[in-house]
Parts: sequence; structure tokens; C-alpha cells
Amino acid sequence: MYKSLLKPILFRQNPEKAHDFTFSWIKRTFNLPLLGAAIHYNFKFDDPSLVQEVFGLTFKNPVGLAAGFDKDAKLIDEMASLGFGFIEIGTLTPKPQIGNPQPRLFRLPQDQGLINRMGFNNGGVLAAVERLKNRKSTVIIGGNIGKNKDTPNEEAVGDYLFCLEALHPYVDYFVLNVSSPNTPNLRELQEKEPLKKLLTAVKEANDAKATPKPILLKIAPDLTEGQLDDIVDIVLETGISGIIATNTTLDRGNLVTSEQEVSEIGAGGLSGKPVKDKSTGVIRYLAKKSQNSFPIIGVGGVFTVKDAIEKLEAGASLVQVYTGMIYEGPSLVKRLNKGLARFYRV
Repeated sequence: MYKSLLKPILFRQNPEKAHDFTFSWIKRTFNLPLLGAAIHYNFKFDDPSLVQEVFGLTFKNPVGLAAGFDKDAKLIDEMASLGFGFIEIGTLTPKPQIGNPQPRLFRLPQDQGLINRMGFNNGGVLAAVERLKNRKSTVIIGGNIGKNKDTPNEEAVGDYLFCLEALHPYVDYFVLNVSSPNTPNLRELQEKEPLKKLLTAVKEANDAKATPKPILLKIAPDLTEGQLDDIVDIVLETGISGIIATNTTLDRGNLVTSEQEVSEIGAGGLSGKPVKDKSTGVIRYLAKKSQNSFPIIGVGGVFTVKDAIEKLEAGASLVQVYTGMIYEGPSLVKRLNKGLARFYRV
């Protein structure tokens, strides 16, 4: 029904307006008693083979919702009913911020991709905390955190620590986002010394808690092998729990969409099918270089069971979807889990 009915309607709208419409529609309909129960029944798929133990947490299945879809933790219970094994909120920042000027979200239908330059638009971490206090679902929640646009990189550690402190009682793991291309100079934090300083400070603050949470780092797909080598060294040295590979790419190579159209869209991170192989390549490199010393969550261009298996065979322990769901619809989650159940049983 999604591809034949809903998708054509949504794809005629401005992408960000379509996203907002989808949010409001989900909020209204999923909470109707009979319809909500029917949705949960239709999308639910459980199988013992899908259960995964990763960085000390038990995931009912390996398919998660990537950060960016539910930035402000407004749809935790609703998205959990679609069968996700985990949901990542954010990126959240200490202070609310409106993000970059619109338009800032663009579809590339011929490539099954999206370009976004949202700029960490969110209502602030404290507002998200209030929503998390009232959630009903027990689904595993990841808190993806970043710095405010007006915070200099030299003071970025303070922003990440603020978000860690606020979210700590309400999420199951943390993701430090230093790889979005849409916050000026943010990717400079991926360089060895500033990254080591950031991870060390966050890890120390987390370890001081009564119940420390797993800390993960989300990286870009555009890093050189030398930079990836540094990432491996830093992860092992600081003892953080793992990596999310990858964020969106700045690369515009090998697109079907015309160069003129891509040029008119302008800056932003590219997600979806065009980043699939690049993301899988990063996973494979990290897993081999580190000798599988830490878990990796694979994200980028997962549209089919084959796409998910490629990432798992490359070295990922879990996968996440976002753009794939925009193009394939919410049934993608169940389809992936059914296929992965067969994969795990072999």
C-alpha cells in the first residue's frame, strides 16, 4: 500500500513537509486503540535467531532506526510498533536550534537517495528528556548527541558532556556525532587529537556513573585509510564500545541524477543507495584493521535483505535504516528481519 498509494502522495510534496505530515499522521493514527493494535500485529516479527547481544545490551532484532528520523523522541512508542530492534534519537544538542535555512532536504529518486543539510535542528536535549520520561515501550534507545552550531570546537566537549548528563538515565547507549557535514567545522573533531580529547572526557564522565552506558562514535564515509587507522587506535585506546559506520557522504560521484540538478541542490550530506558501497567498505576496513575488536553498527543504503547481509558479512553486528524506509516504506523492517532470520539460521 505504501508504494502504490502513500509514497506517490508524499513524493509530490516538499520533502520536509512530507516528513512533518508523516509525523503528525503517525501520531494520530498509531494511537487509535484498534488501529494501533492492528499495526503492531501486522509489523511484528519475532524469532529467537534475531536476538543479538552487543556491547552488553540484548537487542530483540538487529534492525534499528537511524538517527535523524525522530530527532526529538516524539515517536518512540509509535516507531517501536513497526518492529525495530532499537531506535536512535537525535542528533540532540544542549540548546534548541532551528537548523539551516529551508529548503534543506532533497530527494534524488533516480538514485534512491536524499541530500540533507538540516544542521542539527532539534528542540534541545532537555525537551527530549521530558518525552523519554513518559515513553511506554521498552525498545532499546540510543541517544545521538552533538554540539550547538555556535559552540566553538575548542568548547565542544562541554556540549557533549551536558547532553550525556541530561540523557543518561533515559537512554541505553550514546552516540557521539562528529561526522555531520552540516554543522560548520564539526568534522574537524574527527581528527586524532581533538577526537581523543572528546572521547576521553565523555568516557570518564560516563564511567563515573553508577551504571555506565555504551559509548559509540559515528563517523563519516569520506575518511581516508589513514584517518580510519587513527579511529581504530583511538577506539582501542579510549575503550569506547564501538562505531557507527557511516554518516552521510559529501561525494557526488556516479549519480544518475543530472549534474545540473545536483549542483542546484547544493551542499549537504548524501544518504541512501549512493552511499551503500562506501559505507560497507568502511565497515569492512574497520573490522579487518581492528581484527573485530569492537562492534560496528552499519548504516547507509540498506534497502534490501541483501544490503543488510552485506554489512553484516563485512563486520557489522547490527544495521540501521532511514532513507531506505522513505523509499521502501515501513514494511521494510519486517522484510529485513524475516530475511535475516533465514540468514542467521544457515
